[in-house]
Amino acid sequence: MPLAKDLKRGMIVDLDNAPYAVEKIEVKSPSARGASTLYKIRARNLKDGTKVDRSHDGTDLIKDADFQRKPVQYLYNDGTEYHFMDEENASQFAFTGDVLGDQVQYLVENMPGLTYLIYNDAPIGIQLPPVVESEIVETSPGIRGSSATGRTKPAKLATGLTVQVPEYLEPGERVRVDTSSGEYVGRAD
Repeated sequence: MPLAKDLKRGMIVDLDNAPYAVEKIEVKSPSARGASTLYKIRARNLKDGTKVDRSHDGTDLIKDADFQRKPVQYLYNDGTEYHFMDEENASQFAFTGDVLGDQVQYLVENMPGLTYLIYNDAPIGIQLPPVVESEIVETSPGIRGSSATGRTKPAKLATGLTVQVPEYLEPGERVRVDTSSGEYVGRAD
């Protein structure tokens, strides 16, 4: 069992007898002598998608969730469900958009590099890679010579997600997006 101070983003822990993925950790150091450092944790329930905020002392024990991770590939969306294939045995399964939540904004057909989580012998959700690549499908025209400025503009990606990108980018270019914040990271190679 890890201590609260040892938690990292992406870890899966057991809170209230359910698996939660740690999404954000804030460290609050008190100014008073003898006071302990607090760790504010935001976690998402992997079964129903609800989010919870908790504060823990650095020495609090946090229970590990008993789960398995397996590599999976996203195949396609049939309009109601998102279909995946287990890369180890080629078996297929599906999740509804309600189960996946905001993660659907990052899924591209035939996308490898995903992981699915199995809790009590049942698939409960997927984990996205830290950064995904997608193509810009709609944005205002690029402004020549604006690469030196820090100004941004909205761009709609092939997945439907809208992100702020530098002014000089144009439709058709591939960009990298951070899946935890939804922010532009850079151009894709």
